[in-house]
Amino acid sequence: MNQLSAPTQQFTDRLVREAERAKITSVSRTSAWALEKKGKFPKRRRLHADSDRVCWLLSELLEFVQSREVIDMEQAS
Repeated sequence: MNQLSAPTQQFTDRLVREAERAKITSVSRTSAWALEKKGKFPKRRRLHADSDRVCWLLSELLEFVQSREVIDMEQAS
């Protein structure tokens, strides 16, 4: 029997396509592109050298989301 002495969390990075990227980040395609150009958003990766299809690493998108500042709407007014 194979038991671990302490619980562990395993994370396998994966590629994310546009529709899922938009859901994860809540950033529009145009805004993501503009932020990427400024170096403030994870870079797109091509799925294949001969393809126009792009993707992002899930780990980089999650890091982006966690780094975003949350603004309290009552204090912003």
